[in-house]
Amino acid sequence: MSNTKPFKRILLTGAGGGLGTVLRERAKAWADIVRLNDVKDLGPTGEGEEIVIGDLGDRDKVMQMMDGVDAVLHFGGISVEDKFEPIMNANILGLHHLYEAIHKCGVKRVIYASSSHVVGYYKTTDLVDANMPLRPDGFYGVSKAFGEALSRYYYDRFGTETVCLRIGSSFPEPKNPRMMVTYLAYDDLVELIRCSLFTPRVGHTITFGTSDNATKWWDNKHASHLGYVPKHSSAEFAGHFPDSADYPAAEDKPTIYQGGPFVTAGPMYK
Repeated sequence: MSNTKPFKRILLTGAGGGLGTVLRERAKAWADIVRLNDVKDLGPTGEGEEIVIGDLGDRDKVMQMMDGVDAVLHFGGISVEDKFEPIMNANILGLHHLYEAIHKCGVKRVIYASSSHVVGYYKTTDLVDANMPLRPDGFYGVSKAFGEALSRYYYDRFGTETVCLRIGSSFPEPKNPRMMVTYLAYDDLVELIRCSLFTPRVGHTITFGTSDNATKWWDNKHASHLGYVPKHSSAEFAGHFPDSADYPAAEDKPTIYQGGPFVTAGPMYK
């Protein structure tokens, strides 16, 4: 086995999700072994891979999957608005299990997939930085706010370094006018993770994950030490959504607030 890669073993949770699928191959550049976790079938084990199927809500399973891990890319959990109970199991209880295992196994660097939805109730006319109060736009956003607070606790108490990525919208291309602002190209996502993994000291850093889009809602001045420089922009897709005087609509909450449709998605109870 080669010893030239920076890490011996990286754990990637949520490996079967949209971004996990993107990272499954690309993370191999950073580690001899990428240990993949999800609750669903991940197919055959590829070269340089280990697969551990299991629910983050299972404390013993989480402890087992952390054995021998040098760094964690945490992209697991529920990534859309839902009822509180499933979000609590995956994004809150599961995250607590994960950080307990990280601490007890001595893992020193975590990249946590947070979300821009922790500040979704700021208006689209606001410029938000990482030190401004949280304004989550639903239970999903609340769970990610919990994750940022929990990771801060584990840094202050135990010295576990975490970079929280407040990811905007990472897809092959923007799907609507809002995503022209929040777009994060896959290549830029990978570069942001690389910077977060290899910056010598990150402490507890919060950074917004976007490409170099023309309109900006988020100010990354508190994460400049990561050295992240995006190479892409949603301007590449400008023809998809021509400017309209009707956007944002005066009384339309999904266009007034940065969280978009998430501000009206929940609570999902009858």
